Amino acid sequence: MPQADLFDDLDAGGVYCGVDEAGRGPLAGPVVAAAVILDPDRRIAALNDSKQLTERRREALFDEIRERASGWAIAEASVAEIDSLNILHASMLAMRRAVLALIEQGHPIDRAHIDGNRCPELPVIGHALVGGDASDPAIAAASILAKVSRDRQIVALDADYPQYGLARHKGYPTPAHLAALSEHGPSPIHRQSFAPVRRAMR
Repeated sequence: MPQADLFDDLDAGGVYCGVDEAGRGPLAGPVVAAAVILDPDRRIAALNDSKQLTERRREALFDEIRERASGWAIAEASVAEIDSLNILHASMLAMRRAVLALIEQGHPIDRAHIDGNRCPELPVIGHALVGGDASDPAIAAASILAKVSRDRQIVALDADYPQYGLARHKGYPTPAHLAALSEHGPSPIHRQSFAPVRRAMR
């Protein structure tokens, strides 16, 4: 969708934030969510679903979004919360925390646009948008903040758990990651509620 069309809703009145998460599929690490309020007077070129961007472009946009957005917040749900609640509910919790953090910063949000087919429980109106990270600029911005933030965490954890190759696969169930799990067993940052991790437990 053209960038001009992506920003139409920003000019429609009211204040909304876009919300997205990163890290539902990996076997290790937290699930991270972000909420972003874009400034229609400080538009950001080439916003798109984080999965459609190169790592280098995501990193550049990460800084630009934080500089040019009217407001932003990043939150997460821990591995323990994922194992306790399940990944869906933990994702909803992380997104709720991101929106609440924006509100606590003093931003007067009227509604939240959530990527996906369901919304977390929020104190503002929520709109679930399937494919929203490719059609809504604020959701696209949130997807970038969440993805880059989580990737940076996982790369940092690679220093503590080098045997799993986390910096390469970011915790996703690649053949190399599954082989490392089989050889070394799970670490404290692995999600024990996920079947491949349970199978590797000794």
